[in-house]
Amino acid sequence: MVELAEKIYEQALDLPIDDRLILIDKLLISTNLPTQDDIDQAWSKEVERRCQELDSGKARLIPGEEVFEKIKKRFSK
Repeated sequence: MVELAEKIYEQALDLPIDDRLILIDKLLISTNLPTQDDIDQAWSKEVERRCQELDSGKARLIPGEEVFEKIKKRFSK
């Protein structure tokens, strides 16, 4: 299989850039990994959720200095 993949790779390098990009896109889609749009949408929902928690008082912001101080104390032992 590695030899076949290498042969296909070498042939793909001869394609014009636009065709290579189409091939890359199709190969990525075939892996069923999330697309950039899926990732952006998930982050947008997460940001909205976090903002709602802050607005409702369910969550609070912690200053970075406080966070780093806790980390120092925890790992300096």
